[in-house]
Amino acid sequence: MDIKEKIALFPHSPGVYRYYNSEGVVIYVGKAKDLHKRVAQYFVPPERLNTKTRALVSKIADAQYSVVDSEADALLLENNLIKQYKPKYNILLKDSKTYPWICVSSEAYPRVYLTRRVEKNGSKYFGPYSSAYHAKKLLEFIRSLYPIRSCNLKIDEAAIEKGKFRPCLDYHLGRCLGCCIGAVSMEDYRKKIDEIILILKGETSALIKDYKMRMSEAAKDLKFELAQVYKTRIDLLSEHYSKSIVSGSADINADVFSLVIDASRAFGNYMRIKNGAVIQSLNLEFRLGIEESQESVLSTFIAEIESRVGHLSREVIVPFLPDVSIEGVEFKIPSRGERLSLLELSLKNAREFHFNSLRQLEKTDPAEFKKDALEQLKGALGMSVLPTHIECFDNSNIQGTNPVASCVVFRDGLPSKKDYRKFKIKTVVGADDYASMYEVVHRRYSRMKEEAPDDLPQLVIIDGGKGQLGFAYRAIEDLGLQNKMVMVGLAKRMEEIVRLDDPYPLFLDRNSQAFRVVTHIRDEAHRFGITFHRSLRSKAQVHSALTSISGVGERTAQRLLMHFGSVPRIASASEEEIAALVGPALAEKIKKELSTNDK
Repeated sequence: MDIKEKIALFPHSPGVYRYYNSEGVVIYVGKAKDLHKRVAQYFVPPERLNTKTRALVSKIADAQYSVVDSEADALLLENNLIKQYKPKYNILLKDSKTYPWICVSSEAYPRVYLTRRVEKNGSKYFGPYSSAYHAKKLLEFIRSLYPIRSCNLKIDEAAIEKGKFRPCLDYHLGRCLGCCIGAVSMEDYRKKIDEIILILKGETSALIKDYKMRMSEAAKDLKFELAQVYKTRIDLLSEHYSKSIVSGSADINADVFSLVIDASRAFGNYMRIKNGAVIQSLNLEFRLGIEESQESVLSTFIAEIESRVGHLSREVIVPFLPDVSIEGVEFKIPSRGERLSLLELSLKNAREFHFNSLRQLEKTDPAEFKKDALEQLKGALGMSVLPTHIECFDNSNIQGTNPVASCVVFRDGLPSKKDYRKFKIKTVVGADDYASMYEVVHRRYSRMKEEAPDDLPQLVIIDGGKGQLGFAYRAIEDLGLQNKMVMVGLAKRMEEIVRLDDPYPLFLDRNSQAFRVVTHIRDEAHRFGITFHRSLRSKAQVHSALTSISGVGERTAQRLLMHFGSVPRIASASEEEIAALVGPALAEKIKKELSTNDK
């Protein structure tokens, strides 16, 4: 059966579809409210599809589907299948590391410990935690409140009755209640475990309230030592709770999601808020597949978190609505107040995570970093091809003297110094940046048109505003190359990208790879141009100091400089030494003029 005929039989039901290539490998998994309508959207005329989707469709040899009861079920099934098959064209969780959890074991006398393995053995798991350091600190805090066991012994009533164990050092130091020798009943021990679970759930306010009541009762019964124990716990819990509070409203219990999306990856932050305090926070990175909407990426992120934490809060705070609805969950987009502050905090964490990931990528995989930067730049400028060859022009003209220009070349995001070019302005009189820009751009690409027509850049950056950009564009128009490259200006004042066909400037995110690459190219063009200009100006000044002397021409000046190295050395030389090169009469004149200039 033809693939289109097969897809025509897909039901109008929520579900998950899978695309296979000719080798039977799953290359894409997707969810849909209506399987028939969603899948049919791929099989339309190619010109209606973006580049990545066209590539996907060209590889589809077979399609299968699974019907589910709801959108939420479709979302979770999609997430599980993506993890199972790791399809080439899907959003993939890039972070392969395992995050720490705090486990409360299901033993007769439960242990509370840190683990990176979640097993279905009846134990309770809390997390995951994005930082092992913070998870350890929380565990240390719990142990400072409750003297629970830290050993791995298999303790039960039978083993205690047989006297199988001896108390360890923790028992003698008061850091363990001694459940291995029956020093504490199972009921009393489990009460402490229940209180620990409340702390791990973030329900410390209820626990503090209970401790205050117990403290009062103990004080009434004149049990002051016990009352002091409860007071210490209240103080420690209050201090711990105050460090986690991020909202002035203690009645906020919600999950918060935020996203930062660049050209090829998405960076998400998740926070769980309990009674106005952050009890859980997690950052995840995703590799984007075909050009997914931000709503779809958010849905994938939510599904991943739900698969990890088990369930979502009834209230979920998001920057925009996901493309699925989940029964029992209300998505909210705050516009003001405490909830907006929580969303902004989450977004701040996502941006920081994005920035740190970029720094790490730049160090560990510079090639991938540059590729991502070019993808970002391509998307920001709306280019049809990746700008692997970029050139940048800069004029250097200080006080109208020695006007020059530079052209730097970057290939695959890296400087190609052998291709750098410097220009002396030949046809322009005076300080005219616009005309100078026209001249150098025209000279550069008229030559490339003849000598290397297949090596023209995809992107040309002009260091300047719309004035310089307009004259540069006129130059490539006169050469008939306006459709061969994209040309933009980079204004210094606001680091904004200007385009002739757009009245509004483009501002790149200053933390993005694209911004860093563009400004690096511009700064390199400026450095190269300034260096060339200073060299010419220095030579001009040297030559003028000698050639201004009557009888000293260009050749004589060059001869003197080659022998002595500099004008100051000529001035400090004896008249006899100079006369050996130019004769006594001229030597006397040179010595006199240079000595006068020094005074």
